[in-house]
Amino acid sequence: MAPNKQNKMNKRRLGQLQAPPGRKDVKGARKHKTSFSDRLAGYRSHHQQVAIDSLRRLVRRPATSLMTTLVIAIALALPVGLYVGLNNLDEVSDGWEGAARISLFLKPSVSAGQADALRSKIAARDGVVAAEYISPASALEEFRASSGFGDVLDELESNPLPGLIVVTPREASVSAATVMDLQRDLGLLPEVDLAKLDMEWLQRLNRITELGRRLTLGLAAMLAVGVLLIIGNTIKLAIESRRDEILVVKLVGGTNAFVRRPFLYTGFWYGLGGGLLAWLLVQGGLWWLRGPIAELSLSYQSGFHLLGLGFVDTIVLWLFAGALGLLGAWLVVGRELRAIEPR
Repeated sequence: MAPNKQNKMNKRRLGQLQAPPGRKDVKGARKHKTSFSDRLAGYRSHHQQVAIDSLRRLVRRPATSLMTTLVIAIALALPVGLYVGLNNLDEVSDGWEGAARISLFLKPSVSAGQADALRSKIAARDGVVAAEYISPASALEEFRASSGFGDVLDELESNPLPGLIVVTPREASVSAATVMDLQRDLGLLPEVDLAKLDMEWLQRLNRITELGRRLTLGLAAMLAVGVLLIIGNTIKLAIESRRDEILVVKLVGGTNAFVRRPFLYTGFWYGLGGGLLAWLLVQGGLWWLRGPIAELSLSYQSGFHLLGLGFVDTIVLWLFAGALGLLGAWLVVGRELRAIEPR
């Protein structure tokens, strides 16, 4: 075959093997850019997988996990129980008369007509919303009904109780200085033997309640630090038990963030489990006390019912417990993982 004819045939075959028009030749591996949504989906999937796996590890060791969780629950239940008790005390005090009242004990020589005239005069004063006169006979009957000493009172030759005028100041003018000034002015009246401010005991109770709240906050802060130490020590032991696994993961390119994630979820599950158990302990204690409290309330003709943790308080307790567990793990795991490096 002639050389020119052979060259034409070779060019024809080479043209058939060439790439189609408009398509560029590809040399080597091509780069692929992952979209943000795909990376977010992978990140979420990995978190879900790690969270479930860390929970399964705790379930596979029920005795150890339960003891640690129970210690956390007791530490959380103590301040929560005090908080519930203070809320119930506030509920009881709200049921009492919260307005400041001044009791004017009249002299024995004051007659009923004079007492009624004095009551009208006091009720017309500025800053006074009401004034009520209680006669000695009415006071004796009320004391007889509430005290149960009816037989003893029948033996008395005369009524020892004085007449009483109960003064209620206007709420807008109620302040410690204003009420004390009004008490002093009313105590100087010639018909009044003694002026007693009924708000003093309620102010003392409010001070005691405020002191209890501050003590509760202090106890909660100390026990929160204790929970952090418990979870931190538990996570530290878990890291030591998985040291070889951590070394292998780091050898194949695993970052500290990747290795840290399971331990953070472990601390979160410990904290959340402690919060759930603490809620059960508090609710169980309230259920145990509900019967005696109801009987005591009934004996005082009161409609008080023992209050527990509300929905919002319960959610806050669980979230706080989970965050406390997460924080305790985070404080320990970073330092421990930096000390574990393959050589």
